[in-house]
Amino acid sequence: MTPAIEISGLKKTYAASGKEPPKQALKGIDLDIPRGSIFGLLGPNGAGKSTLINILAGLVNKTEGTVKIWGFDQDVNPRQSRASIGVMPQELNLDPFFSPRGALEVQAGLYGVPKSQRRTDEILELIGLTDKANAYARSLSGGMRRRLLLGKALVHSPQILVLDEPTAGVDIELRNMLWRNVRRLNDDGMTIILTTHYLEEAQEMCDEIAIVNHGEIRACDTTANLLGRLDKKTMVIQPKEATAAEITPPEGVEMEGHPDGRISFTYRTSHTSADDILDALRRSGVSIRDVKTTEADLEDVFLDLTRDEAV
Repeated sequence: MTPAIEISGLKKTYAASGKEPPKQALKGIDLDIPRGSIFGLLGPNGAGKSTLINILAGLVNKTEGTVKIWGFDQDVNPRQSRASIGVMPQELNLDPFFSPRGALEVQAGLYGVPKSQRRTDEILELIGLTDKANAYARSLSGGMRRRLLLGKALVHSPQILVLDEPTAGVDIELRNMLWRNVRRLNDDGMTIILTTHYLEEAQEMCDEIAIVNHGEIRACDTTANLLGRLDKKTMVIQPKEATAAEITPPEGVEMEGHPDGRISFTYRTSHTSADDILDALRRSGVSIRDVKTTEADLEDVFLDLTRDEAV
């Protein structure tokens, strides 16, 4: 099946400005995003994510490379490629004098959606703004405005929806409502592209993830495979009683004591087993009251891939 988005050799260089030299924001991105997936696009600030999204949305002109959206080449079929994608931006860029209904109607008109095919009432219900349909946007709360941004991205029934930091600064209720809607849209066949700094959200929601840093793809794989890249585990021991015993952990194991008496051991399962650590504790005469282990999460993978170039 043709990918939802095909990107090949994508480069973007911003021209010099004042004393600032030219900046290469994207350095040759190659990326295929499968149809029907929830795809995470992650990276630190300044990694190039916003530039990539703006190119997909048709807001920034690329310097080099090809971009195909739902099979339409941006250079050959710009109108069709733009109609295939909807973007929920991070910034709250709403006209304060439009009502939610008016904003959705105007947005649909901009995309050339005939009045008979507009889904304004359906979208208002989806985003939970039916009771605020005719209120001025300036009277809406921040959470309601963010929901309206989602609605505007859906008016032309795009095959692909880009969510740029959709839950930044929102409360738990809105976050849960947003993810319910995203899953519903995805179940109906829509491809979702998500950028977020909440890595636990990406780990829970995304089928595949690409990690971008300094304008390059550092990794792109299924979420499960990315997590499998790190075989790191942490074992936390609660001794039966306070101990001053000298504990010598196995080679390569990091040990850390905590004020409440717990002891953490971080190790790689490919080199060390849990039994090795427990044997070291027994040799030291430490009796164990409780033990638990935690595995690497997406944050560990993210830091491992970007640590050497972190600012």
